[in-house]
Amino acid sequence: MMLDVQGLRTAYGRIPILNGISFAVGEGEFVGILGHNGMGKTTLLKALMGFLPATGGRVRLEQDDITAAEPYRRARLGLGYVPQGREIFPQLTVLDNLRMGCSKQQSGAERETIEAVLEEFPRLKRLLDRTGGALSGGEQQLLAIARCLCGKPRLVLLDEPTEGIQPSIIDEIVETLQRLRGRSGLTMILVEQNLDFIAALSQRILIIQKGTITREVQPDELHDASLVGEFIGITT
Repeated sequence: MMLDVQGLRTAYGRIPILNGISFAVGEGEFVGILGHNGMGKTTLLKALMGFLPATGGRVRLEQDDITAAEPYRRARLGLGYVPQGREIFPQLTVLDNLRMGCSKQQSGAERETIEAVLEEFPRLKRLLDRTGGALSGGEQQLLAIARCLCGKPRLVLLDEPTEGIQPSIIDEIVETLQRLRGRSGLTMILVEQNLDFIAALSQRILIIQKGTITREVQPDELHDASLVGEFIGITT
């Protein structure tokens, strides 16, 4: 088991957001998280990454209890995070953004790591000298994912990657992540509201409502009109 979450609770001040989340993710598995805006999807990823402290429950990454661990310790243990909004460094070049993702690498391994990641993201090869702020939204999303992978994570938390980007790059992200899962056994938790995207990548999908996982569905169930009707505002 790559990740085991039991009874996870967190809050913004005195306002509880996660109300006892429990689920597990196996090694090499892609799990989707789906729900209305405001139900706790992004909060869950932030809590898993350690940006929000747990007020209850437990989080284990393989054999390590990371419930109280700082974000940098979680990153060193193999947890990667691609936040909503991408959060690349707009004044740095694409190459320097990728170098930032290699910050925990030993000296001398940076070049080899970046070359390996660029093989998976060929669109970025011709953009290495361009600043991050000069890229399109889709190119910035590719860069954000590639930068995360430069840290060689075992488990990636990916938050709303299709927001505001063109369909051609959405298809490219799907193909790239499917290829990485097949080649490297990458594990991923994916928060997304684009039903086609989450169905294409996830092996199973957890439904979150008011800070609690209420059910689990299979990707092909997202084409059921009665189920989709429960999630008004989620796009296809």
